[in-house]
Amino acid sequence: MKLTFFNTCQLPNSDIEKTARTLLPYLKHLQMMTDKNNYDFDESSINLPFDEKSAGEVKKLVNKLKTEKLKYIVDIGIGGSNLGTKAVYDALFGYFDIIQPNRYPKMIFLDTNDPEFITRLVKLLKGIKLPEEIVINAISKSGGTTETITNLEIVLASVDKTIANARLVVTSDKGSSFWNLATEKNIPCLEIPKMVGGRYSVLSPVGLFPLMMAGLDVDSVLAGARSMRNECLSESVLANPALISATILFLHNTKGININDNFFFHPELESVGKWYRQLMGESIGKDGKGITPTVSIGSTDLHSVGQLYFGGPKDKVTTIISAPSPETIAVSGNMMFPLVAHVEGKKFATVIDAICQGVAATYNNLKLPYMKVVLDDLSEKSLGEFLQFKMIEMMFLGKLLGINAFNQPHVELYKVETKKILSQ
Repeated sequence: MKLTFFNTCQLPNSDIEKTARTLLPYLKHLQMMTDKNNYDFDESSINLPFDEKSAGEVKKLVNKLKTEKLKYIVDIGIGGSNLGTKAVYDALFGYFDIIQPNRYPKMIFLDTNDPEFITRLVKLLKGIKLPEEIVINAISKSGGTTETITNLEIVLASVDKTIANARLVVTSDKGSSFWNLATEKNIPCLEIPKMVGGRYSVLSPVGLFPLMMAGLDVDSVLAGARSMRNECLSESVLANPALISATILFLHNTKGININDNFFFHPELESVGKWYRQLMGESIGKDGKGITPTVSIGSTDLHSVGQLYFGGPKDKVTTIISAPSPETIAVSGNMMFPLVAHVEGKKFATVIDAICQGVAATYNNLKLPYMKVVLDDLSEKSLGEFLQFKMIEMMFLGKLLGINAFNQPHVELYKVETKKILSQ
């Protein structure tokens, strides 16, 4: 992965370096945490990629439950219990599920309480007769999430009792009410370290178990995260992507630019954008401060909000995310409708790359600030790198803003009111 920002972020390099250096004491704190390699600190999620014990427990359970007949992994969770897993799955498999109907196993994500979706899912589940065809994974860090528990109860009531008893896995904090009740019922449990918040938990069993069940190479995800952690803890300021990205976002925020648009030039990465939207929204949206994260998809959104981005208010700093595309298909050399110049015989990868370059050139011409992230490819390793890069970026950004990037006190407000209403 490579981050570029020179001459594009519309900030003097001297200002970037000066501000980034104020974080060197915090960088020392993070380095100390990695030396301890435990879960005693808010930032402990950076030790997840090195937790061989936790990964081993996941692999052991996967080996027990995975069969050649497995068709569906029903992943029940919301927010941090769902978005990271969906980000990786959609990037590599999920975006293509509709055109690969016979590829199994497939992941079914059950997050919000949508009556229409759950009704259709129940019909699918009632048709499953063999326990080996399904695994149900329910994730709730606290153990008391309304959406998760209600969805889980409907799913369990829809399948054969043998399936409900033998094919359910619970992922939660050890000692939570959810964990304790599942243990009493002899349901296998996977632990989320207590100091690891939901939005930082994708590299814990929250993401590793369902992704491994779905056939993804989680060892490569973790390897990418380990490599990126080392890069993001470098004291060579201008070579530290998380430090630089956080600094650029912070400096623009001090100038009143409080929207960070993440422009993905691969539609299969849209769920990665939604994962980052939660990471930024919950981490730094507090104390009257914050940066609003938005997600755009190239080239689709050039035809929906491109006009706004190029001609509207200058209140955004953009991060363009791309990766080399495989050179597998090309436009015909004998077009039936030769109405667009310069595309005849061109590889599709060449066309989308030209569009991405054209967008960057437009930002340059209009002096609109942006950074560019180029992944090596769309693989498990590259996704592990990106996820780790962004999580550490958010830790630095919270520190610069003087905000606790690890709590989310206002998220509980709607939960309290919801339970009041349901009790009536």
